Amino acid sequence: MKIKEVIIVEGKSDTQAIQMAVEADTIETIGSALPAEKKQAILTAAQTRGIIVFTDPDFNGERLRKMITALVPDAKHAFLTKKDAGALVKHHSLGIEYATTAAIQNALLAVATTGDGMTVSDVSMTDLRRLGFVGHPRAAQTREHVSERLGLGYVNGKQLLKRLQMFGITLAQLEKVLEEHK
Repeated sequence: MKIKEVIIVEGKSDTQAIQMAVEADTIETIGSALPAEKKQAILTAAQTRGIIVFTDPDFNGERLRKMITALVPDAKHAFLTKKDAGALVKHHSLGIEYATTAAIQNALLAVATTGDGMTVSDVSMTDLRRLGFVGHPRAAQTREHVSERLGLGYVNGKQLLKRLQMFGITLAQLEKVLEEHK
């Protein structure tokens, strides 16, 4: 099952569990705080593909869910019960990473848009090198300008490629923003 929206999760273990259950892109908040670069990435994802907030069913997960909802009021929400999130297993906290593949799929099926109707990025690492985003003396400044303009947050070369692909930004769109920079 392929999910159109970008799924907002708390950490890397959540991403791994989700990607074992469905084909999806995620943004990891890395905890219950939302730094400016994560907020910008979430806003960009909401504008380009939509987002699904999928946090742990605990205090910190709910706190984070409220912060994201304040940022993106029309965000979709996926939920796990405490039981599905590992409440019956002793010696660990609740979390998406403890859920079964079926529980994750069911939670996401309830709210996600599935299918292949997404805009696909045609940008490659070769394109980024050719355009001066990687391996160029001013690569960092060029990436900074373009990522600000496209709302991608702070990125290095690999992160830039991943976010361009995640948000379906085409080579033509990238070249247009780069041309404005010159």
